[in-house]
Amino acid sequence: MEDIRNEFDRVIERNGTGCVKYDGAEKVFGKKGLMPLWVADMDFATPDFILSALKKRLDHPVLGYPETDESYYDSIISWVKRLHGWELSSDEIRFIPGIVRGIGFVLSVFARKGDKVIIQPPVYHPFRLVPEKNGLEVVYNPLVPVYEDGEGKPEDMTGPDCDRILTGYRMDFRHLESIIDDRTKVLILSNPHNPAGIAWDKDTLAKLAEITSRHGILVISDEIHAEMLHGNGKHLPYAMASEQGASNSITFMAPSKTFNIAGVVSSYSIIKNPDISEKFHAFLEADELDSPNIFSSLATVSAYSDGWKWRQHMLDYVWENIVFVDSFLKEHIPSVRALKPSASFLVWLDCRSLRLTQDELVSLFVKDAGLALNDGSIFGKEGTGFMRLNVGCPWSTLHKALSSLKNAMMRRCLI
Repeated sequence: MEDIRNEFDRVIERNGTGCVKYDGAEKVFGKKGLMPLWVADMDFATPDFILSALKKRLDHPVLGYPETDESYYDSIISWVKRLHGWELSSDEIRFIPGIVRGIGFVLSVFARKGDKVIIQPPVYHPFRLVPEKNGLEVVYNPLVPVYEDGEGKPEDMTGPDCDRILTGYRMDFRHLESIIDDRTKVLILSNPHNPAGIAWDKDTLAKLAEITSRHGILVISDEIHAEMLHGNGKHLPYAMASEQGASNSITFMAPSKTFNIAGVVSSYSIIKNPDISEKFHAFLEADELDSPNIFSSLATVSAYSDGWKWRQHMLDYVWENIVFVDSFLKEHIPSVRALKPSASFLVWLDCRSLRLTQDELVSLFVKDAGLALNDGSIFGKEGTGFMRLNVGCPWSTLHKALSSLKNAMMRRCLI
């Protein structure tokens, strides 16, 4: 146990490796030397069993066209059953070259220009960008903030609500019903939710399935963080919530977040409804979009065959980091509050009680503290006053980052 903990404690130099998180930070934030805690990949070493599998393949001098054999599908089927209790067959699974691309593929097949796509902000920003850039109209079904002392309203995230303790969000089904019309074709679901880390419960998902199914709306369920539930939490795939959920959805999963292999594209789709799969699979097959490269399939098989214990050690470490962030903020920076996630290595920081504009808030983190975090407003106007923190890093990095924020706030007389 000590050896693997030392692996997570190890600080790895990533500058100059061509990664967005480090080498792209200056372009995005306009400042050199920032501590990157933004892009959702971790700073932990990719597990040895995955690297060994890739290196072994590279020992062979020919990198020809790969054949996707049954081991690829079997590894996914076995992993998903063990982790989620979801029974799959190989004909329900297809490789896709990235989940964001997969969303674009689904929209190309099941929507036309001018159709409407529903998203639930604050939410992962490509959910908005992909439909917009494909000529579709994005309509919003904002999540309802839930506080210790009751609920708020999505439009009241500033003002008096700034000082209330946010504990999570819930879906607003009454509002959802009010925005659906004949042009509404797709809803994009974040499950578990990014950026708030919510693991949606069965009642919520079943109700969503009932409404969308009744209106003939296809649900794209992005479940990339499904393998990263903390404690005794369980992830419920949207398609397992009800028969309606299984019949009106396309699920996207991947080992990439869990095993830190985002650079090796390893996503896949799961479709239970044969009518939906026939259309979507035909689209993928037409341009060979469902053909993984050599390393995608190898990494997936290795992760799902050998990664069970490593995953648990990683989750234990990440959870300790989450608890540390929460404790540090409560003790030293009580005006910034952490919404502890049920899933993932992303922490939603509520900074609204600072009473700063969003530009001032970003400037505090970037210019004053030297930290690169995601600006909460990119997840929708409901994210104004928030920042998203990636805690998938060594504890020493996190301690240094929070200390830098504390010192910057002291210089600004904010604490």
